[in-house]
Amino acid sequence: MSTSPQFSSAEREAGRLLFAQEWRFATAAGSLESLPKMRGIEIAFAGRSNVGKSSLINALTGRNALARTSNTPGRTQELIFFAADPMLTLVDMPGYGYAAAPRPKVKAWTQLIHEYLRGRANLARVYVLIDARHGLKDADTPPLDALSEAAVSHQIVLTKADQIKATELTERIAAIETALAKRPAAFPHVLPTSSREGHGIPELRAAIARLKAERT
Repeated sequence: MSTSPQFSSAEREAGRLLFAQEWRFATAAGSLESLPKMRGIEIAFAGRSNVGKSSLINALTGRNALARTSNTPGRTQELIFFAADPMLTLVDMPGYGYAAAPRPKVKAWTQLIHEYLRGRANLARVYVLIDARHGLKDADTPPLDALSEAAVSHQIVLTKADQIKATELTERIAAIETALAKRPAAFPHVLPTSSREGHGIPELRAAIARLKAERT
């Protein structure tokens, strides 16, 4: 398996404490005008519809129902903001790809996301979630291109990593990291996670705590 970033015990503890706070829904924004005032840094989560964004946010925060989970792709139709720490906000972005919504609505989400990426000065990183069982798909290219064009730091997080064999997971990580080498704004390491089993959650918490410490 590719060598992933190592975290000290202090960073892991900082991550645990950061997400042990009482995270809560703050606001939802369906337009640039309704975006909340910027404070501290923002960490956003993007991914194909039904990739497991809500489940990952719930696992990170230890809250079973903070982010709504649904079997219906396209359930998240706005930028959803979660707050607890005064210097960090989590943002759940609308899923891309298939969505059970009218095409004009999906087009509006897409425009909002692009404008958010280009104009949100305190956006520190976007975690792009990819289903470990399937790897990168054609639908992932436009969002990754948008992140590259906006020069927004981003990193791939594999979800549902417990549902494939270890050897297959190693190969998938290597293939994705090779593809990311062509994208200067992409963080070079992939983080495998499982919201169901808890694998990789402490590491992702530590990564976010490290980023917060660097940027605030």
